[in-house]
Amino acid sequence: MSVQGMASQADDISVLSSAEGWLRSGQQVALATVIRTWGSSPRPPGSLLAMNSSGQFVGSVSGGCVEESLVTRYRDGQLAGPAPTLIDYGVDRQEATRMGLPCGGRLELLVEALKGPDSIGPLLERLRQGELVTRKVELSSGEASLQPGEGGPEFKLSETALIKTFGPAWQLLLIGDGQLARHLASMARQLDYRVIICDPRDAFAHPSPLADVHYSRDMPDDAVQALGDQSRAAVVALAHDPRQDDLGLSAALESQAFYIGALGSRRSAQARRERLAMLGYTPQQISRIQGPAGLQIGSKRPAEIALSILAQITAMRNGIESSPQEHA
Repeated sequence: MSVQGMASQADDISVLSSAEGWLRSGQQVALATVIRTWGSSPRPPGSLLAMNSSGQFVGSVSGGCVEESLVTRYRDGQLAGPAPTLIDYGVDRQEATRMGLPCGGRLELLVEALKGPDSIGPLLERLRQGELVTRKVELSSGEASLQPGEGGPEFKLSETALIKTFGPAWQLLLIGDGQLARHLASMARQLDYRVIICDPRDAFAHPSPLADVHYSRDMPDDAVQALGDQSRAAVVALAHDPRQDDLGLSAALESQAFYIGALGSRRSAQARRERLAMLGYTPQQISRIQGPAGLQIGSKRPAEIALSILAQITAMRNGIESSPQEHA
């Protein structure tokens, strides 16, 4: 089983930091991870919750439906085994009004007892340094190990192990520093993307750069090539200048970027395809470009267009087909 989750790095760090703090204070602590969901479960696989023996918890595995029951069972010593414990919360519609998931959903959790601060500390240290880290938990023993993260799903479950990738894995490269780029960058940061705005043109350098956004004065093709894990990167051309946009798009077509988008009307998109074909790119390569970028939500204003583009990126990240948006 593999899932392209939408877990936030900030949320994961918050949960793990609380767990480490409780462990350092001498409390018993367990980490619960959503491993499977069915029906209307509101939290995806890979979601975390940490709880201590005093009944405190941080994080969420169901959006508030089963947390109280889970924490009570742990506080009462029902989940205290050294090996990880599998818990299945399945609730029918009649029971849903009393306790359980909305509309009778179902989820399965893995609860593991954390053995001390060292079981969390090394992971937190690497996350705070901005690294991509994979944590593997053996289901039979609870033994955990860390490896450098790689591209691919954020969460995997096999018959023998749970594997979750932590860190700022997803990147968004925006070519062109304009109003639309700023809206898109701000929204993407809330989804925990590492955002890079690339624009080598002196006249387009904004006097008030956005916090937590990386700026590049490199040529767009160099900025694409500088991306770390390209399979977890999205590239969007917003410069309204074919010389800039085509450079970035050409490099993106030769990369493993999971999303490539370009702003513009259908007429400008057709002209772009013709230019790229003249450069030797095949129809199959050019078809990777989402142009006009964005979903069909009737967007006209910059913030709405940014929303439509980020929605399309999210859909493709989650493996969902989408329809393009017509932009002026």
